[in-house]
Amino acid sequence: MNFESIFHFFNNSSIITYIVLIWLSLYFILSFSILFSRITNLNIWKIKEQKSLEILLTGEKDLSKTDSILRKCTEYSQNHLEIYKNLAQKKSSIGLTWLSIIASTSPFIGLFGTVISILETFGGLGTQNSLSIIAPKISEALIATGCGILVAIPAYTFHLIIKRRAYEVINIIDSEIKILNSNRD
Repeated sequence: MNFESIFHFFNNSSIITYIVLIWLSLYFILSFSILFSRITNLNIWKIKEQKSLEILLTGEKDLSKTDSILRKCTEYSQNHLEIYKNLAQKKSSIGLTWLSIIASTSPFIGLFGTVISILETFGGLGTQNSLSIIAPKISEALIATGCGILVAIPAYTFHLIIKRRAYEVINIIDSEIKILNSNRD
């Protein structure tokens, strides 16, 4: 596809196509923004929790000198520790809902753009119903569906990557809680 084809596509597109493509572009940017910010935060958090776990494994019973989320816990009772674990789960899964929304709705948004474009194509045909006129219009209409799928695949992949990283952080925190509970007994 050369630049002339791209300009031809945008010159002949309707407002609905513009809206669909802008919407999908925003979704695409949002997906990558969530990925980079969450992966960075979760990696830093994982390193901090791993260091705190190593300190606990050496026999230390106080987390106040570490960067663990559990250091804020004033009482190492099972209930208090579970509350902090729940807060950590909530904090670690930030962004997953948006990635799910993007992954599940972007193909439908693209399909909507395609359907509207095809309807406009058939509505504007009138007496000219040659395949040479219809085929390029249908081809152009399918671009919206392709874009929707193009946005959905990375969003779904990013969702799974972040979910796995969040699981790793929570798993380390769970190990810290187990050590703190065993030290209490």
